[in-house]
Amino acid sequence: MTQHRTNPLHRLALRAGLLLPLLATVAGLGISAGAQAGDHQEKARELAAIRAAVQRGELLPLPRIMALAQARVPGDVVKTELESKRDRLIYEVEILTRNGNVQEVKLDARTGTILRVEDD
Repeated sequence: MTQHRTNPLHRLALRAGLLLPLLATVAGLGISAGAQAGDHQEKARELAAIRAAVQRGELLPLPRIMALAQARVPGDVVKTELESKRDRLIYEVEILTRNGNVQEVKLDARTGTILRVEDD
């Protein structure tokens, strides 16, 4: 069996994309303060890794990504996510347009290239 090595940022984005909704659900059920502190520390580590990647130039900063997305789809940003898809880090930016529709703009996290715009 061949093992596929992935960039730590890809693993981080994938783990965040899969685990954070689960953690939010568990937190809503009333888990212990110790577990919540552990979750907070994990989130802090994830954010530090993302911040370091931005400083190294591996990811564009979120304000730049939001500006690129809004230049393509004018409106208010209502949600952003960093995900790993096919060994590529992608920002997903949801924008509430002036006519009340929500559109999702997908951008390459490293270059800011717009990959796709779709109705959400």
